[in-house]
Amino acid sequence: MTAGPDAAAAAPEPPAGAAVPGPDGRARCPWGTTAEDYAAYHDTEWGRPVHGDDALYERLCLEGFQSGLSWLTILRKREAFRAAFAGFRIAAVARFTEDDERRLLADSGIVRNRAKIGAALGNARVAAGWEPGELDRLVWSYAPDPAARPAPRTTAEVPGSTPESTALAKELKRRGFRFVGPTTVYALMQACGLVDDHLADCWCRGSAAG
Repeated sequence: MTAGPDAAAAAPEPPAGAAVPGPDGRARCPWGTTAEDYAAYHDTEWGRPVHGDDALYERLCLEGFQSGLSWLTILRKREAFRAAFAGFRIAAVARFTEDDERRLLADSGIVRNRAKIGAALGNARVAAGWEPGELDRLVWSYAPDPAARPAPRTTAEVPGSTPESTALAKELKRRGFRFVGPTTVYALMQACGLVDDHLADCWCRGSAAG
């Protein structure tokens, strides 16, 4: 069938929450088109595999700090977070003292939430006692089969949590982690490439593999 000059006008509206074409003509998940910070994060980071204990600890901390807030807030404060938390090096954060905690609570560059800061410090102390690579192995052991769920076509088809994120959250809590509920853990899984939740028509769909 050949599209005529009125084809675009006659085409049905895309469903709510579907991929949205950007100025460059590439279709993206809708949230990835709402701000430049989001677009860069969507195109270059979100859904791409992240490995390494410190790297995963950082993402877990940031997802915890995001709880109840906009992720855009966290993105714009990320460098301040990294400076405040010694680059999220587990061994360094595990040695933080009460003076460090007071410093963090007074740092306007980050999210000054006592419970979240306490969880970040406590989680580092837990992870510091593990074997090198143990956090990486634990997190990635809960990555689901990529073929287990079809590619979502709209944001309405993207879950907020899954059986895998619930199980990983339970195991992290059993081992002493805090602020790691199923929703926070699923956000980690999405961000770190354990699942590919780019929409079916998003140009990044499948680009994160490997």
